[in-house]
Amino acid sequence: MPDVGPAISVIPSRSRFLFELITAFVMTRVPYLSVPFKWLESYFHEVSHGVGALLTGGAVSHIQLFPNGAGLCFTQGGSQVVTAFAGYFGAALWGWLIFSLANSRIKARASLGILGFCVLMSLVLWARDLLTIVILFSLLILFLLPLKLPNWAGLQSLLRMLGLMVILNAMASPMVLFGLSDQGDAVKLADLTWIPAGLWVLVWLASSATILWFCWSSVSRHNQKQQ
Repeated sequence: MPDVGPAISVIPSRSRFLFELITAFVMTRVPYLSVPFKWLESYFHEVSHGVGALLTGGAVSHIQLFPNGAGLCFTQGGSQVVTAFAGYFGAALWGWLIFSLANSRIKARASLGILGFCVLMSLVLWARDLLTIVILFSLLILFLLPLKLPNWAGLQSLLRMLGLMVILNAMASPMVLFGLSDQGDAVKLADLTWIPAGLWVLVWLASSATILWFCWSSVSRHNQKQQ
């Protein structure tokens, strides 16, 4: 069993990483408990659509989030291909960023504050319906509440698991699209590019798996240097 005591290294040991990965996986699969973490991935998914639109000259009208983890991002202009692709790919990148920032105690606290600020700005600028407002407010609490515990030794571990949960959900979510023939980002991309929807799903799965491997590699390389 990995050491889960108060002394947390800057970068976790391999055993601790595996413990956090398994814990993150279990938490994304437990009914009810997994709900806020599905909201988290859905939020980053929809924000990534918005970022894709903004980076290609478009604009974001608003976003909608639903209790089951689904969501919508309403954009105007920009590249439809980039905007549609950015959802699942961007969510996995957000997860990797969160995981990476968690490896420094100072960066971990700062990143929670920055993520809370991003959710707050999304709440102000892009939330229009009550349900989305409630979900975003819940995510805001999720990010800011740990900051009330300034000396909590588990802060970095929590943030790493949040990042891993976002990556795992970004990996699992596209698989649902295999059963959809008339909706979803993959179908939209297939219509825009003539590349089969299934291939887009495989690209998202591969990119999320690669990002998860990057997380493991960073831990493994650090541990090898310490030996």
